[in-house]
Amino acid sequence: MSILLEKHIVELLQERNDKAISLLYEHYGDTLYGVAYKVVKDAELAQDVLQESFVKIWKKSDSYDSSKAKLFTWLFRITRNTAIDKLRSVNTKSDKEIQMDVSNVYNLGIDSIKPEFIDVQDNLGKIESKYQIVLDALFFQGMTQQEASEELNIPLGTIKSRLKIGLRELKKIYGTSVMLLPLLNLL
Repeated sequence: MSILLEKHIVELLQERNDKAISLLYEHYGDTLYGVAYKVVKDAELAQDVLQESFVKIWKKSDSYDSSKAKLFTWLFRITRNTAIDKLRSVNTKSDKEIQMDVSNVYNLGIDSIKPEFIDVQDNLGKIESKYQIVLDALFFQGMTQQEASEELNIPLGTIKSRLKIGLRELKKIYGTSVMLLPLLNLL
């Protein structure tokens, strides 16, 4: 690809011109699909990753800095990271599938539900709001860490840190209560 064409694509991207995506797809689509496929090893999943990557590229177009990386390097990183996130998401979802024959959900007796633990959501109000927001998104709205990062516009590393600190703060409130140990022992 010529430097002039690359420069033109960057200008179009930063102007939010729709033609930029068409040019990116035309000149980089096959290569980026290959990057995604190499990570996820599934054609349909790689296609999803490519689409998600182009959405991210469009949304983050103003963050591209040609002094830090070539356009392809920037596109490659976004696609590769999206593929890794997708692979983790797929693996996590398949790991969490419910095994009805080994589930003890229906075996919980009234003795296992302790009134003092039903107020977890209320006790979120006792910790700093930046931790409340993350815990609420992850545990009560059912978002993944990646989804919370995108939805709340907070870097993924910050989401992870706030989760850890937020759980530690809840642990201080509840002490070493048996009911919360599985949740709080993620620390």
